[in-house]
Amino acid sequence: MLRIASYNLQKCVGVDLQRRPARSMVVIRALKADVVVLQEADKRLPPRPSALPHDLVAQKGFRHIDFGQPKSSLGYHGNAMLVRPHVEVLETSGLELPGLEPRGAVRADLRTSMGDLRIIGVHLGLIRRYRLLQLGAVARAVRRLPEMPTLIAGDFNEWGSKAALDAVTPGFDFLSTGHTFPAPRPIAGLDGFAHTNGLKVNRHGVLTRIPARVASDHLPIWLELSQITPTLSQLTSPHAQKAEQ
Repeated sequence: MLRIASYNLQKCVGVDLQRRPARSMVVIRALKADVVVLQEADKRLPPRPSALPHDLVAQKGFRHIDFGQPKSSLGYHGNAMLVRPHVEVLETSGLELPGLEPRGAVRADLRTSMGDLRIIGVHLGLIRRYRLLQLGAVARAVRRLPEMPTLIAGDFNEWGSKAALDAVTPGFDFLSTGHTFPAPRPIAGLDGFAHTNGLKVNRHGVLTRIPARVASDHLPIWLELSQITPTLSQLTSPHAQKAEQ
């Protein structure tokens, strides 16, 4: 199994209005994930220092992926990814997204124990029109890349049905991951996953155990992949040839 999680940290400020990065890390570790996709991982104002200290990430057995961000930041536009040591990072990039407010996405091509996997972390806008434009930009960026089983993870900020989001992301299926917001008494499934056909999801859910209901206004989500089916272009890629050698 490969376990992947997504969590909006809210800059490590809980619903009790206390900024406690160590508490946020307790939640992250409780997810028992190989890869953790984070939103609001950095503070808002330049130079956008990390809300989750780098040394705390390293002490707890993770490393953060470099997306070309300043050294003080954990991610790009607040989006970050943590991986366990056994996950190899092949290629990364940041993606600017359209909209009234500055938004971005992160992309990491990873080599895992189950095969190569592309993960895209997003935190979409508050207005649906811009959410659709942003997901459309992500889908176009994916089509320009070599084929690889792909998972989009993050805070979609979509209160209702994901049908509208699904319409602008051909080739992706959205999971119904359950309610995640607001954390003390969730009524909306703002956080989610969307995946291509090369991925088989075995289980997924929402982490509700203490202190998740206090550590952020979002509950984290997780899924387990039981199969990654490589594409033809992936089998003939330089990455695959290098792995065979």
